[in-house]
Amino acid sequence: MNAFWHRLKYTVQEDLNSLMEKKNGKENPLEQLNQYFLEAQQQTAEIGKLLERQGRLKEELENERQDADLMAMKRRRQLELAEATGEEELISFAKSEVEAYEGRVARLSASIQEATQELLSLERKFEEMKHRVKDMRVRQLQLMGKENVKRADEKMNRFVTPENIFSSLDDLHTYIENLGGTTRTTQSASSMEQRLDSLEKNNAKSQEIV
Repeated sequence: MNAFWHRLKYTVQEDLNSLMEKKNGKENPLEQLNQYFLEAQQQTAEIGKLLERQGRLKEELENERQDADLMAMKRRRQLELAEATGEEELISFAKSEVEAYEGRVARLSASIQEATQELLSLERKFEEMKHRVKDMRVRQLQLMGKENVKRADEKMNRFVTPENIFSSLDDLHTYIENLGGTTRTTQSASSMEQRLDSLEKNNAKSQEIV
């Protein structure tokens, strides 16, 4: 029975330690945290079941001790009766029975005490693990928020300050002013051309009259 408790103790501790160790890798921090959080949730559920099972096994040990203790008390009463009768065979058998049950009670008591301490230790580690998983969830939300802000900021920057067109609002204003100036210059040039054409035509008519 003690060997079982040790195996269970080390199995749970190994799972706890593997979860609490920092994972190495070059992947995206958020993707890594998402994967780690998923694994942590799964391990937490599995370890929780192990702890529940250990609690039930401790109860079974206590029931076994109670039964052994009752039998030891019964055999002690029977030993007293056998000693009163003086029957050596009954006395010898009752003594061996008392020793067997008392020994069993002592072994079970030691196992229960050890199992209780181990269960308390594992429960403390389990609570610590659940806190770390909760902290991991908070960190996950924080990273998701930062990544969302970063993406939104990049999209807004491309919209507000489109590259290769205008580097600032001043440049945009200058561009519009230049467009207006070009239009006025074009209009002025067209007007002057019309006046020159008209002058040329009038001059030609004057020469014809002369």
